[in-house]
Amino acid sequence: MSFPAFDRSRLKTKPLGERAHDLDLSSILTLDSGPPRFEHTAIRMIATRMATAYGTRNAKAGTDHRSPITVHPPPSTILMMGAHVIRAGVSRFIIDLMERGLITHVAMNGAGPIHDWEFAQIGATTESVARYIQTGEFGLWRETGRMNDAIATGARDGLGMGEALGREIVEVRPHDFPHADVSILAAGYRLRVPVTVHVGIGYDIIHEHPNADGAVLGATSYQDFLIFTESVSRLEGGVMLSFGSAVMSPEVYLKALAMARNVAHQEGRRIANFTTAVFDLVPLPDETRHEAAKTNPQYYFRPWKTILARTVADGGESFYVQGDHRETMPALYHAVKELNG
Repeated sequence: MSFPAFDRSRLKTKPLGERAHDLDLSSILTLDSGPPRFEHTAIRMIATRMATAYGTRNAKAGTDHRSPITVHPPPSTILMMGAHVIRAGVSRFIIDLMERGLITHVAMNGAGPIHDWEFAQIGATTESVARYIQTGEFGLWRETGRMNDAIATGARDGLGMGEALGREIVEVRPHDFPHADVSILAAGYRLRVPVTVHVGIGYDIIHEHPNADGAVLGATSYQDFLIFTESVSRLEGGVMLSFGSAVMSPEVYLKALAMARNVAHQEGRRIANFTTAVFDLVPLPDETRHEAAKTNPQYYFRPWKTILARTVADGGESFYVQGDHRETMPALYHAVKELNG
């Protein structure tokens, strides 16, 4: 070894019971909380596209899979999301959309499963970085670190990270997760809806732990990338939603779409007529079909140029909705539920 490496065996971890949490189950909205006081003209249009994709999937459900390659498969409705979406307390809305068949794939960054896992296990999540970084305790909580063991077992079995974690909650140690009903990971495993996790090494607190294995993290997250790319290959006529992810969502989606289109072109197909929508807090102009000039700092907001402009330039449509996830997700949920019954 050319350079010295940090010795993780010297780390001291503590139980989650000793951590002060910023969020508990009271922060998670219920489905009967009613439509939020949030209005945006794009919400109804996005909901209509989701309902149309759902109808197309149902119409194609009984088709012969040996049909010619020029026939498109049932369209995907993909939700890509940052971890703040879970912290916003809207997990039940996402789970219900999965149960109704209105979302066919959920893609998270590496922090999303951590909040999901902690909510399912102890009914609380989110620590004060300012407080715990001073004492060197930030992220070093034993129960959360056990995610690494579940991921390693999943890697041995050839699973992606999301499925490995969902299996742990639902099947391997269900007694340790009394609040699994609010877990998107658990719902994905139970419903056989892919929930994929797209990580960067060193980004997430479980990477601090002595049981973290970089090879395992890479193998399971890459498997999830391939699973995600398969869903993107079915995006023709579908919908791709991005909630609160400024880097993971546009970058992972971009590479997956390139791979999917490469194969589609060889088979005489196009992946061009689909809908994308970005939900975030960043103020953008009303016109987002064309990316900002490079002299404009907004040019570097990747969801705009990648999701709203470049990847739908040859036939798709895109929408931007600015607002708090605690309002925008329920608003979309109620709109699509009204259309779909």
